[in-house]
Amino acid sequence: MKSLADQAIVWQDNHLVLLDQRKLPKDVQYIHCQNVNDVIHAIKNMVVRGAPAIGVTAAYGVVLAARVRYQESKSNWQQDIEQDLSELLCARPTAVNLRWAIEKMRQEIVKSGSEDPENTLLTVAKKIHHEDVQANKTLGDLGANLLSKGSAVLTHCNAGALATGGYGTALGVIRSAYAENKITAIYADETRPWFQGTRLTAWELLQDSIPVTLICDSAAASLMRQKKLAWVIVGADRVASNGDVANKIGTYSLAVMAREHGVNFMVAAPSSTIDMHMRSGDDIEIEERAHNEVTHVQNESISPEQVQVWNPVFDITPAEYVSALVTEKGVVKLPNRSKIEDLMKSK
Repeated sequence: MKSLADQAIVWQDNHLVLLDQRKLPKDVQYIHCQNVNDVIHAIKNMVVRGAPAIGVTAAYGVVLAARVRYQESKSNWQQDIEQDLSELLCARPTAVNLRWAIEKMRQEIVKSGSEDPENTLLTVAKKIHHEDVQANKTLGDLGANLLSKGSAVLTHCNAGALATGGYGTALGVIRSAYAENKITAIYADETRPWFQGTRLTAWELLQDSIPVTLICDSAAASLMRQKKLAWVIVGADRVASNGDVANKIGTYSLAVMAREHGVNFMVAAPSSTIDMHMRSGDDIEIEERAHNEVTHVQNESISPEQVQVWNPVFDITPAEYVSALVTEKGVVKLPNRSKIEDLMKSK
């Protein structure tokens, strides 16, 4: 039986149903998206988050958009739907999987004739969803192969079933390694300001009866200094062609600390997260979000009024800090441009 985390994105009764990740772990609530505007709102407002999950969700959003556009105009729907695709693309700028999934759907739109496109597009969206899950399971096993028995690991943010089509990337590696009895301890840091580690990663692992220890973000260096860690394992929202990694804010500092303390640093992500059009991390747009995400917790202010806030959602970890980039296509140790080009050419 699937855990609740593996049911975060569901196509049901001809519409999209999303587990509202803003409410976890206290409440398990679902949002029903009947049209593309509902999907855009869900992506923008963090109902769904995580690069692969955003891509899968957007693919289903295109299905809902096509249904309406075809009903409005059987002759012009392919032109009219471009507005919906543009608005979906703008929902979250950093995660490359969003653009990747929409381009996959656009290719099918271009091929469509005068017949109702909904069933064909739904088949493509379900394929994107299914292939993401399978990719996660494959990269999970590949990443687990890098761990020695008796390893303790730390993960940042949430890169599990909640952030993907299912199973997870960083948590996919952890799930696979835990199943092979390689992991002695799993640490999840809280991940300010949205507390994805506290609210989502800890909840998701415990849903699957996998023990996890929660730490404050600022405790990571002390944990490493005490030599309790073998690996830091994170996901990615975008990987540049040279191996630079955009991921949740705080990833870069973990990578620097890992290097200082001799801890291996793994990035686990499907190949769809690699953006060969980006020369380096310097070219990646870093999303900034509202100040109240830092100044408030559950709508309660925790800061002085009128304080200035800087709230970047992601940071860039240079490739030189990455011990291994793990994808469903294979593992790239000490990634660089030539190694990634070879990876992306492989089947």
